[in-house]
Order: sequence, then C-alpha cells, then structure tokens
Amino acid sequence: MLKRFIVQPYSKHICPLSSPFKSLNGIIKVIPVEPVDFEEYLITHPPIIEPGPLRDLIEFPPDDIEVIYTPRECRTMGQAVPEEGCVCVDAHVRDCIRSYTEDWAIVNRKSKKILYTEEGHWKYIFVFQDDLKRRSMSIDDTPRGSWACSIFDLKNSQPDALLPHLLDRVPNEEIDRHNEEQRKGNRHHELFALHPVLDEEEPIERHCVPDVPKEHFGQRLLVKCLSLKFEIEIEPIFASLALYDVKEKKKISENFFFDLNSEQTKSLLRPHIQTAAISTLARSAVFSITYPSQDVFLVIKLEKVLQQGDIGECAEPYMVFKESDAAKNKEKLEKLRSQSEQFCQRLGRYRMPFAWTAIHLMNIVNSAGSLERDTELEMGLPERKGSWSERRNSSIVGRRSLERTTSGDESCNLTSFRPATLTVTNFFKQEGDRLSDEDLYKFLADMRRPSSVLRRLRPITAQLKIDISPAPENPHYCLTPELLQVKPYPDSRVRPTREILEFPARDIYVPNTKYRNLLYVNPQSLNFANRQGSARNITVKVQFMNGEDPSNAMPVIFGKSSCAEFAKEAYTAVVYHNRSPDFHDEVKIKLPASLTDHHHILFTFYHVSCQQKQNTPLETPVGYTWIPMLQNGRLRTGHFCLPVSLEKPPQSYSVLSPDVPLPGMKWVDNHRGVFNVEVVSVSTIHTQDQYLDKFFALVHALDEHMFPVRIGDMRIMENNLEAELKASIAALSSSQLEPVVRFLHLLLDKLVLLVVRPPVIAGQIVNLSQASFEAMASIVNRLHKYLDTSQDMHGRNSLLSSYIHYVFRLPNMDPNSPSPGPGGLGGSVHYATMARSAVRPASLNLNRSRSLSNSNPDISGTPTSPDDEVRSIIGSKVGISCNGLAVICGFNHLMNGVPQLFHEELALQWVVSSGSVREGALQQAWFFFELMVSMGTCNKHSPRKNRFPERFMDDITALVSTIDLELVERLNASLAFFLNDLLSVMDRGFVFSLVKTYWKQVSTKLYALQNPTLESLRLDFLRIVCSHEHYVTLNLPCSLLTPPASPSPSVSSSSGFSTHVQDQKIANMFELSVPFREQHYLAGLVLTELALILDPEADGLVHWCVISVVHNLLSSHDSDPRYADPEVKARVAMLYLPLIGIVMETLPQLHDFTGILFMSSRSLLICLLWVLKNADEMVLQKWFTDLSVSQLNRLLDMLYLCVSCFEYKVTRLTFKKSKDMKAKLEEAILGSIGARQEMVRRKRSPSGSAFGSQENLRWRKDMTHWRQNSEKMDKTRAELEHEALIDGNLATEANLIILDTLEIIVQTVSVTESKESILGGVLKVLLHSMACNQSALYLQHCFATQRALVSKFPELLFEEETEQCADLCLRLLRNCSSSISTIRAHASASLYLLMRQNFEIGNVSNFARVKMQVTMSLSSLVGTSQNFNEEFLRRSLKTILTYAEEDLELRETTFPDQVQDLVFNLHMILSDTVKMKEHQEDPEMLIDLMYRIAKGYQTSPDLRLTWLQNMAGKHSERNNHAEAAQCLVHSAALVAEYLSMLEDRKYLPVGCVTFQNISSNVLEESAVSDDVVSPDEEGICSGKYFTEAGLVGLLEQAAASFSMAGMYEAVNEVYKVLIPIHEANRDAKKLATIHGKLQEAFGKIDGKRMFGTYFRVGFYGSKFGDLDEQEFVYKEPAITKLAEISHRLEGFYGERFGEDQVEVIKDSNPVDKCKLDPNKAFIQITYVEPYFDTYEMKDRITYFDKNYNLRRFVYCTPFTLDGRAHGDLHEQYKRKTILTTSHAFPYIKTRINIIHKEEIISMPIEVAIEDMQKKTQELAFATHQDPADAKMLQMVLQGSVGTTVNQGPLEVAQVFLSEIPSDPKLYRHHNKLRLCFKDFTKRCEDALRKNKCLIGPDQKEYQRELERNYHRLKEALQPLINRKIPQLYKPVLQVNSHRDSFSRMSLRKLDM
Repeated sequence: MLKRFIVQPYSKHICPLSSPFKSLNGIIKVIPVEPVDFEEYLITHPPIIEPGPLRDLIEFPPDDIEVIYTPRECRTMGQAVPEEGCVCVDAHVRDCIRSYTEDWAIVNRKSKKILYTEEGHWKYIFVFQDDLKRRSMSIDDTPRGSWACSIFDLKNSQPDALLPHLLDRVPNEEIDRHNEEQRKGNRHHELFALHPVLDEEEPIERHCVPDVPKEHFGQRLLVKCLSLKFEIEIEPIFASLALYDVKEKKKISENFFFDLNSEQTKSLLRPHIQTAAISTLARSAVFSITYPSQDVFLVIKLEKVLQQGDIGECAEPYMVFKESDAAKNKEKLEKLRSQSEQFCQRLGRYRMPFAWTAIHLMNIVNSAGSLERDTELEMGLPERKGSWSERRNSSIVGRRSLERTTSGDESCNLTSFRPATLTVTNFFKQEGDRLSDEDLYKFLADMRRPSSVLRRLRPITAQLKIDISPAPENPHYCLTPELLQVKPYPDSRVRPTREILEFPARDIYVPNTKYRNLLYVNPQSLNFANRQGSARNITVKVQFMNGEDPSNAMPVIFGKSSCAEFAKEAYTAVVYHNRSPDFHDEVKIKLPASLTDHHHILFTFYHVSCQQKQNTPLETPVGYTWIPMLQNGRLRTGHFCLPVSLEKPPQSYSVLSPDVPLPGMKWVDNHRGVFNVEVVSVSTIHTQDQYLDKFFALVHALDEHMFPVRIGDMRIMENNLEAELKASIAALSSSQLEPVVRFLHLLLDKLVLLVVRPPVIAGQIVNLSQASFEAMASIVNRLHKYLDTSQDMHGRNSLLSSYIHYVFRLPNMDPNSPSPGPGGLGGSVHYATMARSAVRPASLNLNRSRSLSNSNPDISGTPTSPDDEVRSIIGSKVGISCNGLAVICGFNHLMNGVPQLFHEELALQWVVSSGSVREGALQQAWFFFELMVSMGTCNKHSPRKNRFPERFMDDITALVSTIDLELVERLNASLAFFLNDLLSVMDRGFVFSLVKTYWKQVSTKLYALQNPTLESLRLDFLRIVCSHEHYVTLNLPCSLLTPPASPSPSVSSSSGFSTHVQDQKIANMFELSVPFREQHYLAGLVLTELALILDPEADGLVHWCVISVVHNLLSSHDSDPRYADPEVKARVAMLYLPLIGIVMETLPQLHDFTGILFMSSRSLLICLLWVLKNADEMVLQKWFTDLSVSQLNRLLDMLYLCVSCFEYKVTRLTFKKSKDMKAKLEEAILGSIGARQEMVRRKRSPSGSAFGSQENLRWRKDMTHWRQNSEKMDKTRAELEHEALIDGNLATEANLIILDTLEIIVQTVSVTESKESILGGVLKVLLHSMACNQSALYLQHCFATQRALVSKFPELLFEEETEQCADLCLRLLRNCSSSISTIRAHASASLYLLMRQNFEIGNVSNFARVKMQVTMSLSSLVGTSQNFNEEFLRRSLKTILTYAEEDLELRETTFPDQVQDLVFNLHMILSDTVKMKEHQEDPEMLIDLMYRIAKGYQTSPDLRLTWLQNMAGKHSERNNHAEAAQCLVHSAALVAEYLSMLEDRKYLPVGCVTFQNISSNVLEESAVSDDVVSPDEEGICSGKYFTEAGLVGLLEQAAASFSMAGMYEAVNEVYKVLIPIHEANRDAKKLATIHGKLQEAFGKIDGKRMFGTYFRVGFYGSKFGDLDEQEFVYKEPAITKLAEISHRLEGFYGERFGEDQVEVIKDSNPVDKCKLDPNKAFIQITYVEPYFDTYEMKDRITYFDKNYNLRRFVYCTPFTLDGRAHGDLHEQYKRKTILTTSHAFPYIKTRINIIHKEEIISMPIEVAIEDMQKKTQELAFATHQDPADAKMLQMVLQGSVGTTVNQGPLEVAQVFLSEIPSDPKLYRHHNKLRLCFKDFTKRCEDALRKNKCLIGPDQKEYQRELERNYHRLKEALQPLINRKIPQLYKPVLQVNSHRDSFSRMSLRKLDM
C-alpha cells in the first residue's frame, strides 16, 4: 500500500509501476534520488522575502561559527610556572608550560546555542471526572416516603448557569468562527513538551562534551591531627604520616610532617630552628587514593632528638613511667628532663627513630567493623564537622579516563563514610635493625593476623587523636604539594591544610595539565662494616647542587615541620652505634625547570659524636658520594648503589658518575657500591621515556637550528637528521603508554606541526606528513585498545576527544600576528571561565568542528629568524574573522611557496595510506574526521563551492566510497558526524551527494546480505546527519516542488502558503514524490525510511528506531525558538506532510497498544498530531478535498485511534504510599500549584541540570521530557503530581488538535455529495472522544463542535445515524452528571438543543426518538455507573427545564410541556436511583428497586431488558447464579416475545410460552398489554439483543449461570430452546459444544448438591417505611443457619437505625403490632421448608424437583391453650402455617412477597399420631438402610425402647390409649394411634433382629438389654393396642356421617 506514496514527478494519478520501492524477501528496496544542488539552487532562487523569521529559514546565519578562547580554570591562586620564568628555560620546557597554561580554544556553532525559554505554562485546568471524589448525599438528606412520590421538588432546585446566546438564531459560519476563536485561544505552542518519550540509553546523535582536561585526583581523604600526648612529657617528638599499600608493597603518598609539641617543649630547640614558615605548621592533610583497597594503611612514624643510647634505652622511660605516678617519680623525671635539655641544646639538629604505629584505613571507613586491637574509634562528633559537613559525591576518580584504571575494590569507597575521630593509644618502638620499608611491609602484613607478633611486644602508651573524613569538594586554606595556595584561600595567616602528593599504586592515564617538577630522594641503607676508623652514629646530609662549590647548594629542599619552607640541606635520622644503618627518610626537592650537566645531588656522611668530649667535633665527615642529575641530557632517576669516597671529590667531579674510578681517590670497600638510594621524579617536564625524549629533542633541535644535536651518546649532524627524525617518529610506538598519555597534548601538537609545516633540513623541504600520520594513527589506536573503558557511546576515547575539543589548534602562520587570545579576535565573545561556556544548551552536540584555513597563498618567504619562528609557533592562536567565521588559521612554513593545509594533507595521507596504518586510521576514523573538519576559506565573498580545492573533495569522496562492510559498523557514526559537520562549512550539495553515496552503499549491502543490523546502522547514520542545527534550512522549506532546472519566483512572506498552492499539485506535497525527495532531501530520506519500516512486509524490529528519529526531529523543531512563529512552523510542518498519508496506510498495525509497540504507535501518532496542528489549514483543506471517501474514512479512523491513544489514564495516579495521596493530588491538580513552577523547580534541582556532561544533547529531553519509567515504582509524590499534570495537558491538547482537524474535514466535505458517510465518521470520533476521560476545557470545545454539527446537519443524527443518536444521548447525560459545573452547563445545553432540533425536524410534533434514547441512556447510566451523582444530574435536568421555559420561539408549541414530562419522568427514575444508592448495602432492597424500575418499563422492551441485565450483573457479583440465570431467561423470553412479533421463523421460540419449563414466572414477559409499543415503530427494540444472535447470546449466558448454580436440569431446558436455532443454522460447531456441555451437566446430576435455605422474614415498625408489616420469604445460600441470617439483618438494620432501635422477635407466633414499641423496628425471622401436597409428591421425585419452582412453604408453631408454648402430652397443640409467595423460587430476586397464608391447628392426639408416625419412619429407614449403619440403628432403637425416655412411646400410649375417648369425634384418631403403635412394635422387632446381625461379641450384653426392654414395652402396650372401639365397626353410612362431621370439625383458619 505504501508504494503509492513515492511516485515519479508530477504523475497525476497513482502509478504503482513507477514506485521506487521494490520488495526483496521482506527487505524493501528504495530507489535513491539525486539530491538538489543546494548552492546552485540558492543562487538561482534568490529570496524576495522580507528579513524576518521566514527569511531566516532560507540561509544559515552569516556568523554561525566562532572560536571561543576560554582561560583554563586554575585551582591555585597563582599559575604553577617555574621560578626562572619562561625566557631562560629551554624550548621543551617552554612548550610544556605553554601547553599547560594557554587558553582552551573551543569551536562554537552559534545556532546550537539556542537557549530554551521556559514556555511551558500549563494553561489548562484539566479536571477529569474520575479524578474527583464524588460528593454523594448522605442517607439522611433524602426524606423517605412512598416510592411513587417525587423526592425533590424539581421546580425549586437550582439550575447551572445558562450559556449566553444559545437560543439565538446565528448563521452557521458565525458559530464556526466563534468556536474556532475560542478553541485556538490560549493553546500549548509546544506539543512535544507534553509528551514523554521512551527512555533511551543515550541518543545516538548526542556527542557528549568531553570533560575538561584537569589534574587527576583519586578519592580524597582529610586527616586532621589533633593532639599527641605521652605518659611523660620531657622532650619534643616529631611525627609524620604516609599511606602504604601492603599488597603492592608500595608507599602510595609522600610524607606529611606535623608537629604537635607544646610551645614550651619546642623552645628546647630554639638554637637550631629559624622562624617556622606557616606552611610547615600544617596539622591537617588531604590524601588522594586512586586505587583504594583493603591493603591500605596509614603509617605514623615518630622521631625524637638524637641522644646517647640506642632506641630501646631511650624508649624505656616512656614504657615504665605512668602519668598517674608523676608525683612519686618526680626526681627521676626532673633528671630525664635536664638530660633531654642538654641533648636538645647540643644535638638538636639530628633526629633518631623512636616509635611507629599503623591504622588500617578500611576499618575506619567500614567503621561498623571492629578496629585494630588498640584503636578506639569514636564516631564523628557533631561539633567536629564544622565546615566539613559538605561531602563529596564523586565516584572513585571523577574522571572518565580513569573508569577502568580506578576500579579498586568495590567495597572501598572513601567518598561517603561517616567522619571518625580516632584515638591511637599504643605505639611500637622502632627496632634499629628493622627500619627498612621491607621490614615495615612485613609488620603491616603481620598486623592483620589475629596472632600478631606485634601484639606480644610491650607498647609505648600514648594518645594520638586524629580526625578522618572524606575530603570536602573545595577545602579552604589548602596548599598543593608545591606549596601553592588552592582557591579559596581567604586568609594567608590561617594554619593551612596540605595536599599530599599521591604515588599511585598502578599507572594512571591522565594527560598533564599543570607544571610540576619534584624529586624525591630516599636514602635506604649504608654499609660501612669494612670502613676503617670510627663511624658509628651515621647521618647523611643531602644537598642539591648546581655547582661544586659548597655555596652552590640550592635552597630547594622542602622543610619538614616547624621549620623554614625550603632548606639547602637535609639530614637523615641516626641509628645509635650502627655502622650499617637503614634509613627511612624522604627528602623532597623542587627541581629547577632547566637542568645542566652541573646539577647533582651531593651526599655527605657524618659520624655524630653523642657524648661531649673535649677536642671532639660534633660531626666528622666520613664519606662522600653524588648523583649527576642529567645523563646524556635525560634526568637520572631510579635505584642507585653508589660507592662512597673517603675524601672530598676533586674538581669537576659533578659531570661524572661516582662509578667512574677517579685517579688518586680513596673509596670505601675498594670502590664497591655501599650506599643504596632511590631517586623518584614526579614531573610534567621530564618524560622519563627514551623514545619520547629523543623525539622531543629532535623536534626542538629542528626549531632551534642548533646542530649537531647530542642525543644520548650520539651526535646527530644535520645531514642525517631526516633519517633520525623519521626513525624517532616511527619509534614512538615503542614508548610506554603512561608517558605517552601524560604528554599526549604536546606530542599530538608536535605531530600536527610536522604535517602542517614540512621542516627545512639542509636547505631541503622534508615531507614528514606520512610518518606523522602513521604515528598519530598508532597513538590513537593504542589509546583505544588499552584505555577502552574511557570511551563514550560512539567509541571516542575521552582523552582524545577532550584534546580535540579544548586543546587542538593549528600554530599561527604569521610571525607578526597579534597576541593570542581574545584580543586578536576582533572582540569576539570571550567567556570568563569554563563554567560559563558550559551554559550551552543540551542540544549542542557538535563539539567537533575546528576552523582551519590557509591564509593568502601569495605570501612567500622565510621567517626572520629561528627565534621568531619558534615564538610564532608557540602560544599564538589567532582568530581571523572572515566570512563571519572565527577561523583558526593553518600555519605554513612557507618555503618555496608550498602552502600545506592540515585537513588537505590529512585527507591525502589517509587516502594514500595502506595496510595496518590505513586499517588503524579507519578504526579510529572519528579522530581524523574531527581534526579534518575545517572552516572554509578566508575570502569573505567566497561561495561555498570554491572553499575547498577539488583534490580535497576527491579525497573525501574516495574515503567515503571505499568503506568496507567490516568497517561500516565502526565508521557509521563517525562518518555521520563528519558529514554533519561538513554541512556547516562545505558545499552542501556535495555533502548531500556523499550522504547519498554512503546511503547507497549501505543499502546495496543490506539488500545483498539481508542483514537487519545494517538497517539500524543506516538509521543511526541518518539520525546523526539530521541532527544538524540547520536541518530545516537544509531541506529548503520555502521552495516549491518544481524541477530545479527552471527557476521559479519565490514566495512573499505575507502570502503564507495559500497564494502559491495553486502553482503545484497539492498531492505532491503529501506524497513522497521524486520532486519532494529531491528538494527536501533529508526530510525525504527520513520519511522514506519511515514508510519502508512501517510497510507490512518489513521487519518490525526497527520500528521504534525509525519512529524515534521522526519524533526527535519534530520535538526539536517544536521547541526551537527560531520556528516559534506560526507561519514558520507551517513551513517546517510542510516538510512532513507525507507523514499523514504514511500513517493512514499503516493504520492496522498501530492498533496494538501494548509494550514497545504501544510506545512506537504513540510516538508516531504524536508526530502526526504535530503535523496536523502546525500545517497550513488551507493546504490541508485542499488535500482533503482531493481524497476519496474511503481515504477520508481512513483519516477519521486514524483520528479515532489518536483519541484512544491519548486518553488520560487515571490509573497512573494510584499510589501505594498513603491513602490520602490521591486526595492531595486532586488538590494539586485543581488547586493553584502549576506545573510551570514545578518545572522550574525541577530544572533548578541538580538532578535535572541541563548542563555538565550531558551538555550537547540534541533533542530537548532534559528540559521537556519526563521519563515514563513504569519500572520506577518509588516515584515521589511531586513526580507523580507532575506526571499527572503533563498527562492531562497532553490529553487535552491532543484532543483539541483532533477537534481542529475534524472541523477542517467538516468544512471540506459539507459541499460534497458524499458528506453523509464522512459526517457519520466525524460524529463517531466526536462521540468516542466524549466517552474517554477528558478535561473540562476539551469538553467545552467538543460540545460546541457537536452542537454546530447537529445544527448544520440535523437529519444526519435523526435519520442516518440513529445508533449514534443513542450514543450521543448517553454521553451527554453522563456529562450532565459531572461534578464540574462548566461541563454540566455545556452538556445540558447540548442535550436541550438536541431535543429542540429533534422536535423541529419531526413530523408528529414530538421528539419521540430523543425522549426514548435519553430515557434509555439514563437507565443504563444509573444501572451501571458506580460513581454516578444524582445531585449533579438533577441540576442539569433543572437547567434543561429552564432552557425550555426561556425558549420564546417554541413557547406556543407543545414542546415545553413535552420537555417537562420527559424531565419529570427522568426525575422519577433518578429518585428510584437515589433509593438504590441508599440501599447499596442492602442487596435485597437494591434488587427490589431495580425490579420495580424494570417492571415500570414493562411497555418499553429495550429499557426492561437493560434493567434485567443490570439485575443479572448484580446477582452475579453476589454469586446468586440461579437468580442471575433467571434474569437472563426473562431477558431471553422478552426478546423472543418481540422477535416472534417481528418475524415468523419456525425454529425460533414462539415467545414466553416456550420458556415455561425453565420457569413458571417467565410468563410475565408476555407482550399482551394494550400499551405495548409495536416493535416496528422506529427506535423500538433497536438494541443489539433484539436479534437472533442476541437471543442466542442471552440463552448461552443463562445456561452458563444455571451450570454455576448447579441446576443442571435447567441447563438442559435452556438448551432445548437453543438447539433448534443452531440446527436451523446448520451450525455443527455450536451443536457439538452444546452437546458437550449437556454431557457434562448430566454427568454432574448425581453428585452432591445443596440448594437454598428459606426463611420467612417479617418487618414491623414505621422505621421500615415501605417495608412496614411486609412479609417475605428470603432465599439464602445452602446451609444458612437461623442465627446467621438473624445476625446479618439485625446488624444491617442496627447500623442503619441504631443498634438499640432494632429487635429480633424470637418466636414465630403471630405478631400483634399494638403491643410493639412504635419507636423501634422489629424483625421476625422463621425457618421455613418447602411444602408439597400429597398429589404433588408423585411429580417431585428428585432432589432438584423438590427445590425448584417452589411457591409454598411451611413452618410449625407448638402452643397450649393457656398460652404456653409447651405443656404435657394431653395439652400440647401445634399450629402449621403454610405460606404462598407471589412468584416461584428461584426468581429474578432473592426475596419474594408472601401473598397468601393458611394455618392448620393439630389437637394433642393428632400431634401424638404425627410423632409416632415419624418415629416409625425413622425405625424403618434405619433398618433398611443400605449399607447398614449400626450406630444409627442403635441410636434410633435406644430412643424407641429405652426405659428412660420421657414422653416416650409408652407414655404416649398410656395418655391417649388407656381409655376410649368420650368425644366420638376422636374415635378415628384413637384408632389411628392404636394402629400406629402396632406398626411401631413391629418395626422395633425388625430393628432388633437387624441389630443382632450387625453387632460384635462385645455388644452381646447390650443387645440382650435392648431385647429385655423391648419385651417389657411390648407387654405394657399389649392391652392398650388390642382394645378396639366398637362404634367404629357399625354400618358404612354412619361412618360417612361421622366423616362429614369430622371434616367440619377440622380447625381451619384461612388468611388472605
């Protein structure tokens, strides 16, 4: 079907032959079209539109692209740069510093920077019926009287407001115009703002803005050292902290030195300490941990001033003395103090190791776990938090590039634990021979074991208090490891916090972004065992020298604590009397930026004399050694084992290594290595990689023109420089990845430079482009391969993408250019900080472009000098404003006039590359594409066609054309983004041809391989290309569909669409014709793709993808302020007109509203609605005119579907959280809180931020869409309210669009012949929308349209669409009962006008049809609707009455009276409904009322049927299946009765009579009354049930209900009626089913069944109203006990009248009402049994017979003449009451009135006869039972012959048979009783005999006892039962007379 949408140019009729679709095995092939030559078209069609929004659609803005220079954010108060400044340093250092300090260059496409206005006012008060709680009247509000009386005086009630001018005669056109004005006012401009889309992981077209390159930090930990206190305080103690990783055996942070000594203690060292710098007074530190794990320890080491004695001796006092014993040990402590003072005076410069301890970090973090044995943990005290309460939320590293590398342990998260204050109480004393790091790792590993060796050592007790917490985001007063102040730093006098440098446990891959140049020297051990002479207390003095004179020591060594910031020397701690000490010191040095051969580290070894002896110096030098800093120009680091010289080194020693045996020098241990030291550098200057060093050195040699170059031990001359350079570029692939990443920015800059500027070597230009290109390809691939987790969704490595986005710029070409930065940009926009530039909206997804260009090629010549050249290359980044573009210009080293543009060279190298290089470049094509995107030429007037040379375009074409299938998947997105970028700078027609080429390639492969993956790739490609910010302009929205060759005049803006529409075939605009697809190229591709996917033959997997492309495009147009103008939006919508046809064709597929398909259908339909909303109405109208009737009907079907799709779903508001939630929500919906405020609030909240990493979001998701997350059950109340607001607004707007379209259709077809069928369809859509849950706003407009429609085409409703008339009445009535007054007002107005119209058009001056439909509607409404409100409906009835009274025009007719009659009739039904409502909890009363209403409709079959069905429904709800079945049988009988009057078919039942066997009650359905309406009359029996199929349906339902009730015999009777119908229709299938069901039913008949239990219930008391003195038989479920029904009724009425107001009469005697309390309600309940006369018993054989068709019931009441219930045998009378009901049970209700009562009184002897007969029957039954039941038999025997029975058989015989009665009337009874006893004794004998057979040996004695009793009884009875009355044996005649008299004697009383 879709093929008709794509036709050849200007084909007048649909021509399937020319379809560009060809179906291939389910994949449909499309024939591509040639895109329009865009630039040519613009030249040949110059715009004549006035400047304005419409004009802007035609061309891109002139200044569309700009380069923004943004100063990089600096963490510190000052820039980190070398102190020497940038002039004195070498070229490499200068390059590095430039790389770390220059501004970011960010290319900005301005049109992406459309800031979104907060348009979304939620204008509609959308009040939905189902959202509101019904205010139902309480029972007490309605006075009770007889049912017949009207409950309220309608005339006195209040109407709703009348609609003004409703009754005026106004021309239809005027009405339409007014309606349209009202409808179009105050509407939502943005439809998509209301439509939440399906969650997408990340839209494919979104390019995330890469993170700004910045310094790396791990998880940060703040450690505050609060206090350190020992048992004795006698000397200063110095502490340091550092982190160690036991598993990696690595120290993972530098040392943090802190001093917690009191001022008094510190004063002991005054001679040795200069003024302490504030930076050395820090007591808190921020540690960074990139790889947190369970193996990290915080190690605290303590040192003290050197003193005589080993560590053990010095530590002894600290272990022995206790603070508590201070007074006792006063003298000893004084002595210790004075000793310490002496040592401090003399040896204060030196330290000795003292003690250490360690804290297992993860124990603190998981502080729930127990901490180490001696560590008390006090969880963070509240007052401690202070300014640190702000906690970091970042995850482990906070930089994407480290996602992989920073995994660490999942459990080790340091960012969110509770701050802890730790008190460390035990320290371990240092062992002099176990000071090395190796020993420490063993101790730490041991600490984690339960049986730690350390636990057995005697500890030094102390108290060190430390706070540990996650570091805040920006702590105040922080110093970097280089001592720079970190912002914010409000006051320099405050004690600072130190940032401690991390030594990561494993490599970290982050590019350098700041200058850092530190060196750490760690002396490890010394072996002087073989040294002659005294050298025992050894310290090492470390100095950093820049010459050999002692004065050349540089002040670059960082101070520790409480000392100067920098020192010229550092001493290691002394281990007493040890000739081979280990060291644990760390010396931190600030390296000079430029190093020379004279820089070296000098180590001087001293023996320190601890004892003061005469003539003995304090320190004696005992050895020297050194490390030159440079070796072959590279920094020397690593482990060294150095020989130590005994003498001072000679002159010029520093350029040599101590390993060189200098002549005449004496060495310790024969020049063997005796001193181990490690040197570690942390530098962003020194790469520490030989390949990188060589490459940078050669490049700089080239820059400086200094030959020969020394690299390592090689001297490179100029003539072999080229070979070396090429070799070093090739060797870059061998370098380590970590340094490559660290120096990535500089490395790539240098490679780009080599491409752009071929160097001149020995006077020759050398082309290094190929080598550089290969190196770049290699680097890019290595990063992708090894850092695969730091990639975005498009596979772009974040390090590379941030390089391109922020860092990459081409070097400047002009040595005399203005200074870099904004100054040189001619006042271009300059943002103050990066944060500002991040304010770009989320649609800015193209961050890739760079402006590159070649300057004027005429300039030639060489730079003035190498220095100038270097200066111009470094740091210059000038923007030249040309053609409105800010351009980054390409640098050309213009030797011999050979300019080379980077993008051209890159493209060329790429095209000519081969093998693995080509493979690698294609694998990471995105990188080269993004580098290549260049920005046109510098000629302002240069048209796009001339901006790029032919060869560049050929190279690009070659690249696009040669993509292999294997690479399609990898390259698809990159290529799409590349083409998207090119559209901004290149010939757009050329780019379209590239799109076509690639599209064709993928399509060809798709058809060849049948691979659905290619389908989705093609879609992704399209989606990205179409995400261009000028997508609309690219589609030439203002062009006419004419062949591009013939230029045609453009359109003037004022004319809009309408004027030029005639110039072309309207159909072409609505079909995917070739001209459409050529002219609107991208839109054509999108819609073609949609048409393909939605074709029924296509694979359904990609449905959602393609629909979301269209959805997202329209969504972005919708919210784009450039297209806000309605005229502009109409132009945009024109690009999508074929969508209407596409959707119409695929209508059948859209009906499945489930799951993902539902979401796709919904999204597609919202797109359709958008087009209908924004398209030019004239165009739509013209198109509708051309459509055939079937197409228009399909269009209406589509609108019908839209109504269903966008119905407001109340279910979404169900809450699980609290009951009152819904009420609160209603308040929010109806109250003042608007979604606008809600939206604003949401936008400001951090989670909804539009900025940050998601910045370049193409579609406006973050602003306008709320996730549908049905899976997210824990939504907050605010979110749910918000969702409801959005949903309600969407439902309203969608329906209003549909209404607009319906109006256009009505206007279009009202002049055509075929209007009837179309208008019927319009009405159907309207009615459907009324039936859905709608807002008040929509309904007002909907009713207005409906009134106009009825007014224009009255005959439509009353003659053609009669069913719709019924529907309309129902919808209007439903809305008349709305709780919202405006809805009621409009619905009442519509209903009144409908009656009026019907009256005016009717021939018989009445409005019979509407009357009947309204009455029927009301009935079905009140019968079925749960939340129906009669109070509101009453108001509407009053409103209608008011209209009739005020209608002057019809005042003289019968109309007002008829309206009044109708309204009063409706009012009566309503009153019954009120009753029904009142008795909602009283099922019997409710059914009675329904029964009564149904009975009232005896003459209106449709309505009676409706109510019978309502009753059936109610019965089914209560599981009264038998009654439900009866209702259905009655319904069927009613239908049969009327069917037989309509048509004479033999196989149909002849009316009710046929159903007699099912129920005797059914005859009441016979239509014999005079006032029965003839079924032929119009509108009577028109419902769906009054057909043969309806009858069959009712009977089938009845059979099913009987079956559920267990009344299988009745099932058979029902099928007896059904079978002939099916037989007549030859429906074998149905017959088979029926016989199957019959077999099932008969099979179940013998099973156990229980039917109802019956009770007589009488009501007495005026409180019961209508029920007073009424008696009923109630049918209750089987086995209901008297107590149960009594409890139920007492409870129900007690609740209603008050518990103390209701009494149950306990007996069943006749009630005398005079004796009852008139203020109370009395209920009498008696159990009754079915009663049958003897003659009936022969027909009632089975259990079913005895329980079906029951009308008579009996109950017995014992009494005596003196008023007691019970007395002696001779005075015991019995009253038997027989009740007859009005109908037989089961009936259509469960209680039936008693209409007849008959009483029979039995005399005492008759009572005795009955008792004896009963006993005899019991004996007979027990004796002959099969199988025999011994227990039962013995029970009955015991009761009969047992001696102890009171009033037993013997007593009865003695009372009544001992004497012959004196009254002859009793002779017969006497005789009858005597015969009963004879029979009785005979049965006793049989029973005994039977029992004898059944008993076992154990019961023989019992049997004998029974027999003895029997014989006694028999003997006693013998004389009594043998005595006959002689009078009874006289002649027959006398007997007769006796009989007569006897019968007259019978005490009968009849009650009518």
